[in-house]
Amino acid sequence: MTEPLLRRLHARGERLTVGALPWVAPVYRAMPQVSTVVELPFAHGGLQWAARRALARQLRGQFDVAYVCPNSLKSALLPWWAGVPKRVGYQGESRYVLLNKRLPNPPEGERPPMVAFYSALSGQTGLEQDQPHLQLDQHAVAQALQTLQLQPQGFYVFAPGAEYGPAKRWPARHFAALARQLQLPVVLLGSAKEAALCHEIATAVTAAKPGQCVDLSGRTSLDQALALIAAAKAMVSNDSGLMHVAAAFGVPQVAVFGSSSPMHTPPLSAKAQVLWLKTDASYHPPLDCAPCFARECALGHTRCLNDIQPSDVLRYL
Repeated sequence: MTEPLLRRLHARGERLTVGALPWVAPVYRAMPQVSTVVELPFAHGGLQWAARRALARQLRGQFDVAYVCPNSLKSALLPWWAGVPKRVGYQGESRYVLLNKRLPNPPEGERPPMVAFYSALSGQTGLEQDQPHLQLDQHAVAQALQTLQLQPQGFYVFAPGAEYGPAKRWPARHFAALARQLQLPVVLLGSAKEAALCHEIATAVTAAKPGQCVDLSGRTSLDQALALIAAAKAMVSNDSGLMHVAAAFGVPQVAVFGSSSPMHTPPLSAKAQVLWLKTDASYHPPLDCAPCFARECALGHTRCLNDIQPSDVLRYL
């Protein structure tokens, strides 16, 4: 969702280095406008003062401008310690001193879609038309497919996970029922944390239709996952990071939304179909509780996901 910002900056002549955690760095390597990707040696959580200061010393004097995309305090520390003259970001989390070009941070309920939110850091207007784009080397795609013995356009990708919580996950039984109805095999992608979920789906599919499902959860690098998504016939996912990857590759996709809102983080692609019962006028009783943005359904029914049937997804594949 930061790619349109980077494309804008590159178009006006800025040479871009992106600092990213290792688990997301391959996504930035798939952006042609990015010259260099620096993998940040930080663990998830905590300020890690010593590590940030050490890296800041290495980077001192190398950059003219820093665009700080996350809203956290710790993300603004590195460019400040590195002495970057112009440091652009949103106000918040006591970052007044750390940033010297501050944009007002919209209230949570009034924040624009995230692509426009990030693109505004460029200082330009006309953000509503921004759509992310990724580009992979075709040799790398072919190599990944050969390793996994898959053919381009010869499989579907399912990404059934959503790290945020179960209120963003379409039920495993629905994924399995959908996979059994498809004519091409299904590849399951996810992290090691989602291995149990993917195993549940694969087991249910294989019992009825052997050879129909390949479970690669926790067994691919992000580079391989990107290649598989780029080469898939179509993808089905929840509101997740891999959903945005499929949109950026222009892969046909169905994105299932539950507790979150496609008004805030939609898959920005003409080939994306969003299913969200909140906006379905034929669905009763209406989902007055959505979007709740909760990790788990406080009402205990998770109707927003349970009531989206496999047949509702199948019509778009």
